[in-house]
Amino acid sequence: MMRLSSGNIFKTNCNIIFTKQHMGLALPISKCSTLSKRLVARSFKITNSGLGHCSVGHRAVAELRHRWMEFQGIKNWEGLLDPLDDDLRKEILRYGEFVEATYRCFDFDMSSPTYATCLYPMTSMLTDCGLDKTGYKVVKNLYATCVVQMPRWTKKMFPNLASPRSSWIGYMAVCDDEKEIARLGRRDMVIAYRGTATSSEWLENLRATLTCLPDDMTTSDESYDQPMVQSGLLNLYTTNTQCDQSLQDTIREEIGKILDKYSDEPLSITITGHSLGAALATLTACDITTKFSNAPIVSVVSFGGPRVGNKSFRCQLEKNGTNVLRIVNSDDPITKVPGFVIQDDIDDVEERETTHMASTGMPSWLQKCMEDTQWVYAEVGKELRLSSKGDIATCHDLKTYLDLVNNYENGTSLI
Repeated sequence: MMRLSSGNIFKTNCNIIFTKQHMGLALPISKCSTLSKRLVARSFKITNSGLGHCSVGHRAVAELRHRWMEFQGIKNWEGLLDPLDDDLRKEILRYGEFVEATYRCFDFDMSSPTYATCLYPMTSMLTDCGLDKTGYKVVKNLYATCVVQMPRWTKKMFPNLASPRSSWIGYMAVCDDEKEIARLGRRDMVIAYRGTATSSEWLENLRATLTCLPDDMTTSDESYDQPMVQSGLLNLYTTNTQCDQSLQDTIREEIGKILDKYSDEPLSITITGHSLGAALATLTACDITTKFSNAPIVSVVSFGGPRVGNKSFRCQLEKNGTNVLRIVNSDDPITKVPGFVIQDDIDDVEERETTHMASTGMPSWLQKCMEDTQWVYAEVGKELRLSSKGDIATCHDLKTYLDLVNNYENGTSLI
């Protein structure tokens, strides 16, 4: 049971719902039927966690409506994280629920003909998975395509490892409820991504060397080197086939429509995800702010994400005004990979694990040699660091992250 600062209480049947898929990078579940997935998802009925317009008092409405730009990171969340502002906490949890929906909607059953697709129709997706009364309408399903696939010989020896090349990875939703728009202070568009689920996605995760962003994703600025990102991640975002549009093309097409349709009103784009989805959220934000000069406030709220790119990639994000809030569990090893960090000048991160960072006092020639290995990453955005102090097996779980946020007080998570 969770208690939010608004005083509303809701129940979670964690033992039933939060199974291995909620760890984002966990191996797929092969013995869970599609029917049982549907029943499980329906049994977890969320009443918007007390965050929706139906259960928020007048003070909270006014607070959010007038401060939404702060909560979206316009001031880099200054003064809001320690102690964690209660209204910001509710916003983080609200976006976390959109990420939870990606797991409940995904068909993990490898024996099912609909494996790796969305279990529910787009028109009723959020309601069917238990996330009703959000005020948002799903406008697009999102699919990611892998470059690498499981070798043919593995399909005969390990049939359970069969993996489609393209998989449903999330959705785009737009707030279309007038009361919720009034509560939020603007019309909000959400892009939500799940974590790793298929074998092919696992293989892409292993392609961890840095590669240059394509020209249409970079800004011409000679003040810093070529922005680079994890190669497997870029593959998932940009790869298309004769039958499947790339995730990038889908995003750009839909964002263009949204900007045209709502050009005359306050608008925000919030991209959220867990694990692999957290990394995709950051890459997507970079693409949107680079491609669309008329983009509104673009913010990322990520949970348990791995590293994404190098220092030049971070510089491009900052130059484009992309706001990134990374929620990190210090006990979660996924947040410490891939590659390593040789220096980091983000002020809000006070401590780095020495096993993942070399001395910042190294000679410049040695630092350059290490960067040339294409394994040197940089942390991005503002960090909200939590600590579960618990089982290593659950520290990456999305439920753990949301519990940590819900109980975070003055730099300590009370769980």
